[in-house]
Amino acid sequence: MNDGVRNFLDQVYWGNSIENYLWFAGILLVGLLLRHYVTRFSSMLLFRLIKKYSGQASAQEFHDLLKKPFSWVLFLIVAYIAVSHLDFPESWETQPGEKWSPEIIVNIIYKIVLIGSITWVLMRVVDFFGLILVHRASKTESRLDDQLIPFFRDGLKIIVGILSFFFVLASVFEVNVVTLIGGLGIGGLAVALAAKETLENLLGSFTIFLDKPFTIGDHVKVGTIEGHVEHIGLRSTRIRTLDKNQVTVPNKKMVDAELENITERTLWRVKHHIGLLYSTDPKDLQNILDQIRKVIDNHEQIASDPLVRFDHFAASSLDIRVTYQVITNDFGIMMKVKEEINFMIIKIVKSNNTGFAYPSMSVYMDR
Repeated sequence: MNDGVRNFLDQVYWGNSIENYLWFAGILLVGLLLRHYVTRFSSMLLFRLIKKYSGQASAQEFHDLLKKPFSWVLFLIVAYIAVSHLDFPESWETQPGEKWSPEIIVNIIYKIVLIGSITWVLMRVVDFFGLILVHRASKTESRLDDQLIPFFRDGLKIIVGILSFFFVLASVFEVNVVTLIGGLGIGGLAVALAAKETLENLLGSFTIFLDKPFTIGDHVKVGTIEGHVEHIGLRSTRIRTLDKNQVTVPNKKMVDAELENITERTLWRVKHHIGLLYSTDPKDLQNILDQIRKVIDNHEQIASDPLVRFDHFAASSLDIRVTYQVITNDFGIMMKVKEEINFMIIKIVKSNNTGFAYPSMSVYMDR
């Protein structure tokens, strides 16, 4: 290297030579260019260690989960190596007896972000094992495991987050964690009172887990909310309504409110009135009753002993009460059977020399 180039590289700006800046930029550039390949190689290498437990979960799914957190960890490591070639300004350096300085603050922020990124990786690994268990649970007939897997997965992620928080306190801020936990008596009570609703929802999730009033996939009705349960978490339950909207209901409400598990029902009760014209002949009315009763009795999805009776004389019609029970717990099947019966009733009424009544008034003029 000739003297001109050497003199250029040795020029100092803001406490660092140009050579140091070039090393810094070069390491960052190489790290950014290779980050994608190193991330994929690392995830594939880690997947090989757990491959025998993966079941139907693929290496691509594992890589997709770890891609972003691995990239962050790799970027922080490369940034640390690159910054090590630079010197902090003298004004940033920690002086004897000084507790806080820009150098200390930068180091603290770096450690917190690094620990947070590693925690992110661990949580994604927990997600992957949850994905493996979900694949296995899909092969079983029981829906209880579909409910337990997200519950314990979320609980394990919370434990990882709490341990990470205490690790930051111990390693970054040099806090005695044992002493801190021991001194959380009154403080813990205050936190518990402040987080009253969160604790109630957490206890509600345990009640759902132990009592099992419903499981994932069940068709439920809570207050005015009706739909299928998609997810049961530690704090809330997600319900997909019949309008395909997603509603999040706190677990406390799921436990305290009157809950109807429509999936557990064995029959759907159908009840309505049919209004016939007052001009209907009694014989035709009796034929209509007999024919409707016969159609309902012969339907294979309707329970025995339906009710078909001439009910009362309404203001504008002769009312027939029709009540029957459809043997199903599926709302769609019930509606299909109900539609079939309704069409048959229309045909029966029209074939018996009468029609359906509607609110009307007769006016007589006295001459």
